[in-house]
Amino acid sequence: MDTHTRFMQVALSLGRRNLGQTWPNPSVGALVVKDGRIIAQGYTARGGRPHAETVALADAGKLAKGATLYVTLEPCAHQGKTPPCTQTIIKAGIARTVIVCRDPNPQVNGKGIAQLQAAGIEVIEDICKPEAMEINRGFFSVIEKKRPYIALKLATSSDGKITNPKSHWITGEAARAYGHLLRSRYDAIATGIGTVLADDPLLTCRLPGLEDRSPVRVVFDRKHRLPKHSQLVKTAEQIPLWIMTSPLQASVHALAEKGITRLLVEAGQKLSESFLRSGLVDRVYWFRNPRAIGDAGLSAALPDRTLFTLEESRMLGEDVLETYSVQK
Repeated sequence: MDTHTRFMQVALSLGRRNLGQTWPNPSVGALVVKDGRIIAQGYTARGGRPHAETVALADAGKLAKGATLYVTLEPCAHQGKTPPCTQTIIKAGIARTVIVCRDPNPQVNGKGIAQLQAAGIEVIEDICKPEAMEINRGFFSVIEKKRPYIALKLATSSDGKITNPKSHWITGEAARAYGHLLRSRYDAIATGIGTVLADDPLLTCRLPGLEDRSPVRVVFDRKHRLPKHSQLVKTAEQIPLWIMTSPLQASVHALAEKGITRLLVEAGQKLSESFLRSGLVDRVYWFRNPRAIGDAGLSAALPDRTLFTLEESRMLGEDVLETYSVQK
């Protein structure tokens, strides 16, 4: 592993820390390196500001002069609610900036690099690009598709059932804990009104230490049937609750307009099937329990495996988690 790759891997690990917490901005990591050692680091703060570069350079102080900055996305070049990161980098005296990929935002795309180069800063691109593309999929999706990056979570028995009349749970404790971890990494979690009426879910992250990372709760409820006494409504002052009454396609575009970049869908058969049939699913997390339920259970809406590629398979207790991504 060469030096640039080694340091960028560290920056990428920083960028992952606040996934699900930085929308509408991407979750970026940054390192300041001098004489072969890391002297400062930063990552995008919750809520999207301050940006990773600003945090890292503030940490480095005067030591940033002549140093190399590693950052997992092209630094912003436009004035928003905060000054452009390019100007902060230039003022800090950075000698070289190593980035993973360009920011597809039309306000930035290549302009950040051009500003740095015009100031005499060397720019190196395309280091660890596949890993950074994965972290920034939501941000890119909003720009390119005008909708969030959408993941569908399924939990089924070995015979493809999503309900068990003998138990509230399909999967075991380890799989359920991983499901809560997924919630903490997405900006919003969506379900349908049918699931709310049947199960009265809370849709929060309840892993110890991550309780404050619960996503925005989204309910697809075109006929305004959400009960006022539901757990979702009762906790709406603590954790945001959004009700979508428009058709599916219009709703996901509206979520993007509101800043949501990553959406996790945990729904019943009807809404899950709607997402799949509409071609809106980018990733599937499929948790499978080895036990069969039989005719007493409700069948799941399952993805067409010819349209998805298996990325990973792992054991979680007695359950299997298979992760699929839609084929390009």
